[in-house]
Amino acid sequence: MTVTAPAAAPSAALRPKKRLGFNTRVSFNDEVGPAHGLREGIELFKAAERLGYQSGWAYQRHFDHYLSSPLPFFAAAGQHTSHIVLGSAVIPMRYQDPILLAEAAGTTDLLIGGRLELAISTGSNAAFDAVFGTVETDARTEAKRRQARFLSAISGEVLHVVAESDQGAAEGSQLRVTPHSPTLRSRIRQGSASLGSAIQAAELGIGLIAGTVQHDHAEGESFGDYQARCIEAFRATWRRERASEPPPVAVAASILVGTTPELREKYAAYDLERRTQGIAASRPKGALEPSARTNQPPGSQISPVFHGTPDQVIEAVLSDPGLAAADEVVLFLPPAFGLAENIRLLADLTATVAPSLGWSPDW
Repeated sequence: MTVTAPAAAPSAALRPKKRLGFNTRVSFNDEVGPAHGLREGIELFKAAERLGYQSGWAYQRHFDHYLSSPLPFFAAAGQHTSHIVLGSAVIPMRYQDPILLAEAAGTTDLLIGGRLELAISTGSNAAFDAVFGTVETDARTEAKRRQARFLSAISGEVLHVVAESDQGAAEGSQLRVTPHSPTLRSRIRQGSASLGSAIQAAELGIGLIAGTVQHDHAEGESFGDYQARCIEAFRATWRRERASEPPPVAVAASILVGTTPELREKYAAYDLERRTQGIAASRPKGALEPSARTNQPPGSQISPVFHGTPDQVIEAVLSDPGLAAADEVVLFLPPAFGLAENIRLLADLTATVAPSLGWSPDW
C-alpha cells in the first residue's frame, strides 16, 4: 500500500493495542546455511524483547529455506528470553500427528514458563500431501479431525483406557498426554484466512489470529473491511456460544516505516514485489521457486504493505478497519531481510506508529 496522500480520519472504533508482536519465517540462504539462520532467529527474539515486544511469532514452512519445526526453536529461544510470548503462525494440522504435537507443545510450554501460543490451521498443500501420505477424506476434513484430536490431547482428556487385551500397562489405565501444561489449551489460536475459519475458531473455543492472505471475500471488498468483518463474526459467535467475552484477536500486517529516503525506496520496492509476486515475494537465496509468477492462491487477496513516511504510515494504519478492530498487531517481517534490517524495522515501529495505536511496553 503506497501512501502518497493523507488517509481518512482514524476510525472511532480503534481498539487500543494490548500487545505488539512480530512474525518471522526464521529464514536462511545458501551462502550462510540453516544453523546461521536459526541463531539469527534467536537474536531477533532477544532484540524484540529488549524493544518491548510482547509476542514473537514464527511461520512454519516445510521443505524450504524457512523454519520447518517451530517447537524446538521456541524451546531454545525461550532459554534466551524471559518475557516475550513465543507463537507459531501457523501450523497446518493436516501434516501433524496430533498426539506427538500435543506432547511436544506441552514439553515446550513447560520449558519456557507458559509462554507458548500455537496458531493452527486446516489448510493444505497438494505437494506436501505426496510426502506426508494421502488420506481417505479430503485434506480439510482430515485437518479438522486432527485439530479436534490435538485439542483433546492438550486439554488433558483421556485418550484411551487400557483393555484386557492391550499390553504395556495395567487394564483400566487411562492414557493421557504427558507432560501436561494445564493452561496451554487457553493459548491456542486459529490461523484465519476466511469468515468460515473465524467462526470455527469461536465455535471451538480457541483464539484468533488473522493472517496476510484471505479468501472468500465479497467482490470489491477491501482486505481491511473483510478482516474487520471476520473479527466481528468471531466475537459475535463467541459471545453467543459461550456467554463470555472473547479473547484478544491478533492481526498480522506489513507495516514498514520509512524513516529515511533510502528506507522508503527499499520498502516501496518490497511493496511492488509483493503486489506482483504475492506470497512468493522476498525469498532468500536458494528458496524454492514458485510454480507461477505469483504464488497467490486463486480467488484470494493479499494484505497491503503500509509504507511511506512515519506520518503517512500512521494515518494509513489508523484508518484500516482490520487493524482498528484488532487487540494485537503482529508485524510481518519480509523473509529476505537480514537481522540488522529487521531489528531496525522493529525499533522504528515502536518509536513512531506504536504509540498512536495506544500501545506501551509492559516490562
